[in-house]
Amino acid sequence: MDTRTSPYRARIAKTQDALARHGLAALLVPSSDPHLSEYLPERWQGREWLSGFTGSMGTLVVARGKAALFADSRYWVQAEAELAGSGIELVKIPTGTATHHVDWLAREAKAGETVAVDGDVIGLAAAQQLRSVLERAGVTLRTDLDLLAEVWPERPGLPTAPVYEHRAPQAPLARAGKLAQLREAMARQGATHHLVSTVDDVAWALNLRGADVSYNPVFLAHLLVTAVDATLFVGEGKIDAVLKAALASDGVRLAPYAGAAEALAALPGDAKLLLDPKRVTLGLRERIQVPVVEAINPSTLLKSRKSAAEAEHIRAAMAQDGAAMCEFYAWFESALGKERITELTIDEKLSAARATRPGFVGLSFGTIAGFNANGAMPHYRATPASHAVIEGDGLLLIDSGGQYLGGTTDITRVWPIGRVSEAQKRDYTLVLKGTMALSRTKFPRGTLSPMLDAIARAPLWEQGLEYGHGTGHGVGYFLNVHESPQSISKAVPDAHMAMEPGMVTSIEPGLYRPGGWGIRIENLVMNVPVASTEFGDFLGFETLTLCPIDTRCIDRSLLRADEVAWLNGYHATVRERLSPLVDGAAKAWLLERTAPI
Repeated sequence: MDTRTSPYRARIAKTQDALARHGLAALLVPSSDPHLSEYLPERWQGREWLSGFTGSMGTLVVARGKAALFADSRYWVQAEAELAGSGIELVKIPTGTATHHVDWLAREAKAGETVAVDGDVIGLAAAQQLRSVLERAGVTLRTDLDLLAEVWPERPGLPTAPVYEHRAPQAPLARAGKLAQLREAMARQGATHHLVSTVDDVAWALNLRGADVSYNPVFLAHLLVTAVDATLFVGEGKIDAVLKAALASDGVRLAPYAGAAEALAALPGDAKLLLDPKRVTLGLRERIQVPVVEAINPSTLLKSRKSAAEAEHIRAAMAQDGAAMCEFYAWFESALGKERITELTIDEKLSAARATRPGFVGLSFGTIAGFNANGAMPHYRATPASHAVIEGDGLLLIDSGGQYLGGTTDITRVWPIGRVSEAQKRDYTLVLKGTMALSRTKFPRGTLSPMLDAIARAPLWEQGLEYGHGTGHGVGYFLNVHESPQSISKAVPDAHMAMEPGMVTSIEPGLYRPGGWGIRIENLVMNVPVASTEFGDFLGFETLTLCPIDTRCIDRSLLRADEVAWLNGYHATVRERLSPLVDGAAKAWLLERTAPI
């Protein structure tokens, strides 16, 4: 793209003009909204609007003389392509949580200058770190200015999709029961009030769902809970009269979405507010005048531990999801070489197969279908302007998932197209060994989830290989496909990452050869009790995902007998669980792909 004609270069220039008018040295644009969400409503996709970078994570900094985008290895190839011609420098960072942009700002801004960030979209902890580093450099942080409102004239408004109720039987615990759990936690902390600002926590606590962002069934709202009632701050018209009455019967009243900050500022003097400092913005925190108890949202811990009733619904959703994939893959293999199939076709056909299954609501994220070199980009997304045709030889990586009333799915498989090289088979088998090694692990209850990360990497490390993303993320219950607090990754552990029964987590090691191919084999697993000894209670993983793992890509010489036994056992389970849900070509495909090796 010609730098002179790039719309993003023009937008950066317009922003730099605004910096000069306000006497600012730089503007920080995080990938965030007033709820610190991962997936953003269009109104808060300012980083993408300014830079053209469409990745789900990344931080943009616009200074008077330059601009830089900070992204981790999952996005490097994508970012280089999307930033071309914009004049924006790509700064490669080691992980998505790295804070290199903070040091960059401290170096670029001179003592006595001012850096701006919208306080309504930056997290409290992030703002505190940023201010501390800048102050040491003699730089002031301004947080009361939303500069995007000035430079983005066609900025979208607030989303208007209606909110709806998540009902029994898929919602086994009633809203009143969940609010009671929150109040019990408040009482233990000595708090009279509790602010819930993260949208998945709000949705979970009230058994409500929405469609304000793509893929995650959530809606923009804040929730203020007291010992006797609760206030839901939500957009006007998003909740109909019937649902409003149902909420009122549980002591939940409605208030305008924009009124949350004023309500916090008006809390009575004898109030004590329970607040999660990692899950609230600086803007809201600065409105609070009463004493605060800082602790993790009780709902974050509660919703991560799926109940026995929820687990049954999740298993049923996984079976329906697996059946949809059998139907898709049966079609795919029969059509390959006979019809023109592209990465976009795969997204279309697989989504259509899921849409026929009971309880399906939508996708849980944008389908990643990457053939050969495209599969080497972990967050690749095919577009009408840029996609591959599935032909010739190589590996096809498909990472996809669905939202069902009874659960959220996320699965990655790799399939051989034509001839597969010995090098590809070796890479595939090493990744599979990592998936199996962690899937078979037993560990003491309460083990901090990052401690498990190395188990999946060990087979790759042994060969001098590595991947740049985490091994596993928590998964919601008909909620966000990425859910805290647990994370099987190189993250610095904290006490809230303790593994507890009922948690659902992905296991997804990978290996990527830029310009060549990518491999990732992902299942979802649930923590289940497996033993109780004199050393305590032990947990293991129940593999929830039901879909064959292609055996044609395996280098059999690299597998031990116990690994072969695990894979054959998994395939026997897949065959047993999915056979009643498919017939015809899909069933024949299932039987063939689950044959023991």
